Amino acid sequence: MATTPTDKELLHELCMQYDVSYEKIEKLLATVKEYQFKDRRTGVYEALKEIIKSDIKSASHEVQ
Repeated sequence: MATTPTDKELLHELCMQYDVSYEKIEKLLATVKEYQFKDRRTGVYEALKEIIKSDIKSASHEVQ
């Protein structure tokens, strides 16, 4: 019987394939999970935007 990759292994492979930060995706998923069971998800989009912006800012600092 062949073994199947775990969710984390699969996510890591996809991130490598598409040149996306694995750590950034983990942060985004953790943030969504954090807001998942709240009655009101006020602030979830802002939190996600900040994570994405932090990636853009760090990438621009690396280029300079």
